Amino acid sequence: MNAKISFRDVVKTYPMKEDVFTALDHVSLDIADREFVTVVGPSGCGKSTLMSMAAGLVEPDSGAVLVDGRPVDGPGPDRGVIFQQYALFPWLTVRKNVEFGLRLAQLPAEERRRRAERAIELVGLSDFADALPKTLSGGMKQRCAIARAYAVNPQVLLMDEPFGALDALTRVQLQDQLLDTWSQEQRTVMFITHDVDEAVYLARRVVVMAARPGRVQQIIDVDLPYPRTEEMRLSAEFGRIRNEVWHSVYHQPQAVSAT
Repeated sequence: MNAKISFRDVVKTYPMKEDVFTALDHVSLDIADREFVTVVGPSGCGKSTLMSMAAGLVEPDSGAVLVDGRPVDGPGPDRGVIFQQYALFPWLTVRKNVEFGLRLAQLPAEERRRRAERAIELVGLSDFADALPKTLSGGMKQRCAIARAYAVNPQVLLMDEPFGALDALTRVQLQDQLLDTWSQEQRTVMFITHDVDEAVYLARRVVVMAARPGRVQQIIDVDLPYPRTEEMRLSAEFGRIRNEVWHSVYHQPQAVSAT
């Protein structure tokens, strides 16, 4: 497997009043080029810290984080980051929000507009390109945030609970939208979630983290074909994999005391 993202024996600790909290304890993980991987685990297992390291927002105490074999030394345009909070500029239209990163990159106006329109079309917001965020639903705002990440043409998408604040129906719809876009663009995706069903539905592999200290508990292959469908969610094989992931997440001695 050619690794797009590599975590090599990564350790991260945070000081506390009278102790040290170990967020990640010697974590090693490879994510292949164009692979869709989900990371799930109890609160406090370090999954968001792991993603933030790949984004270049957090440095490990020891070990190494590599993208394309090169050490991550900070944020970069090769990695698009999407959080649960939409972080849209309320005074800018959808198009202008999507163009924002391209403007920072000093692309010509015509190229900015072309890329933005392509990204907006990918997420199904073409009819709302001139709308302000205040007129959009929560799901539409998150699609706008995803389009903004797509527009700068990153090789890697790092997504930290991007659908966590949405209602169940919108969440399912955006899962299908994301997979449809991924099938067209084939970027490498690392997707953090608390939702076991979401983790299984989206991924080729589910990485289950254990808490206190944070480490890889188990990696579970999802041997289901793409495109994923509603019928697949109801299949016996989906149920089997879901149960395996659920058991791995919620039957951990360390997870019982997690908050």
